Amino acid sequence: MGDITFKALNRRAFLFASASGLLSLAAPTVLRAQEAAPARRNISSFRLHDWQDHFDSLGKGILLSDTTTRVLQHWTADGEMRVYPTSVPMSDELTRRGYSEIVYKDDAPDWVPTPSMRERDPSLPAYVAPGPENPLGVRAMHLTWQYYRIHGTGDTRKIGRKSSSGCIGLYNEDIIEVFDRTPIGTQVKLI
Repeated sequence: MGDITFKALNRRAFLFASASGLLSLAAPTVLRAQEAAPARRNISSFRLHDWQDHFDSLGKGILLSDTTTRVLQHWTADGEMRVYPTSVPMSDELTRRGYSEIVYKDDAPDWVPTPSMRERDPSLPAYVAPGPENPLGVRAMHLTWQYYRIHGTGDTRKIGRKSSSGCIGLYNEDIIEVFDRTPIGTQVKLI
């Protein structure tokens, strides 16, 4: 039994010494890498906007979507403001910026890919009925621009990313809240 304990101790000592040796060999490389490229912190570029910088009045309310910081600010007609994380278009070519407004609210959206989406990806389905597989999620608000929506998504990985073909996407629970607080005629601006 004493012989087994001695072998186990030697094995542990050998493993410990090997690990220490590898760490001491790797340390200069790690230090050089840190000196060459200082660690970049994940600091959000999040910044709030004042509605007065973009609109003359609150009117029926305001939705301001910042495609750089991927945030939607929502002001109600009485001035209450809330902020929501969003998905944004994948590229500048797909991004429409400027003024619009909510012209239709759909509480059970169906989805038909746009002609340009079908051109880019012919494998897309021709139609998706309302439900959990629908890319527009549980609610959609149509803008004055054809094919553009502010809508929900069941794919939560898309929020905070450049992942849409032009629309602004929100978590399903967030789009329900925005949908319920947003009347038709609400002013919209994408920046």
